[in-house]
Amino acid sequence: MYSAALTLSSLVALSILSCAEPKRVTLWTDIPEFALYGEAFNASQAKYKVEIRYFELIARKLTVTVEQPDIVVGRWLKSASTRRLFKPLGWLLENNSLDGNLFYHKLLELGIVDDEQYLLPVSFNVPAVVFARSNSALMTNHFTFSLEEAKEVGKAYNVINSGAYTRMGFSPDWDDDFLFVSATLLNADFREGSPLAWDVDALERALEYDKAWIREANDSIQAVDDFTFKYFFEPPVKLILQGRILFSYMNSSKIFTLDYDQQSNLDFRWLAEKERIPLSEDAVYYGLYQQGRRGKGAEAFTKWFFQTETQRLLLENNKKLQLNTILFGIAGGFSAMRNVTEEVFPRFYPSLLGHMPPDNFLSPPNILPQNWLEVKERVILPYMHEYIRATQEGVEETRDAPVQTLRPLADRVIDWYRRINN
Repeated sequence: MYSAALTLSSLVALSILSCAEPKRVTLWTDIPEFALYGEAFNASQAKYKVEIRYFELIARKLTVTVEQPDIVVGRWLKSASTRRLFKPLGWLLENNSLDGNLFYHKLLELGIVDDEQYLLPVSFNVPAVVFARSNSALMTNHFTFSLEEAKEVGKAYNVINSGAYTRMGFSPDWDDDFLFVSATLLNADFREGSPLAWDVDALERALEYDKAWIREANDSIQAVDDFTFKYFFEPPVKLILQGRILFSYMNSSKIFTLDYDQQSNLDFRWLAEKERIPLSEDAVYYGLYQQGRRGKGAEAFTKWFFQTETQRLLLENNKKLQLNTILFGIAGGFSAMRNVTEEVFPRFYPSLLGHMPPDNFLSPPNILPQNWLEVKERVILPYMHEYIRATQEGVEETRDAPVQTLRPLADRVIDWYRRINN
């Protein structure tokens, strides 16, 4: 994933506006691409000027600021600490200013609070596995790839020479995000709680599944560690194209920002289980700030942005500026407007032809706390890695993981929240 700070430095230069502009609109976001979108809006008409302000953690910023933006676009906006800060948007849909039927229905529903539409979906990403195009015949389904198929196909690809793996299809512990997605597919159900909740039994079953996968397909975690230590000085895509591994986890934003040569030699399938594809938790949403004072200008930008032709233009601008290797789609993902994703995206991303994720499979993320990314990276993922190495007695001894006691995830989450709140 590209560096937001680095990208922003080049984009913000395109959107410097005079603070004296009498009809300016302020948009706060953690999505750097909106600097470009603001510039396009300003060039499209003369009545309003939108000023873009970037904050790395927009949801957190909203909970501490006394300033009053007009529009907010970002991640984790539906958490308990932020959803109360927005105006209802149902009137835009009811008076046909926006056509609600153009959105993916399940994503639109996620923006409803107490039977009112407070947030509109902007973009989303889809989990996938990528592999060399020359290996496409090994995949039995043209659209999706299940965990069980990944295990079996990966196992069949393995090669052992002189007692050591020289080729390994896949191991679940190679990628943090894969571990999390596999748990999601197996119904771990992480969601906002007090402050965080999940299905404890389902998470344990998911992690036991990953442990069994490693044992059944790759002999042991030690064998995986030895292979990883020997070969993973190269990035996974290069190992795939060399034939050293069969596939790697990657979400859609990463796939479509690979360089042209890599994309032309790779194929992909969406990760799914029982006709369900879990969308990445960092779906982007759009809201009008409750205390915003420039309602007419905010409404004008909203109507402009959520038009098919506008989003086609934004994709065209990315192409003209040769930003396709750092920016994917709309706001870093597939557009939440179904006709844009299904009809416009394939013109800019030809490999999507015949690969479009089935609409009825798409499963939006749960509502998560605004500090979700931190607790996921610092508590949940380390716990998952430790768990898949655990035995009934403790933890398997490996080069990088000495024996230690596996503390329950609930205790770790409580401790982490206690620390950050002190």
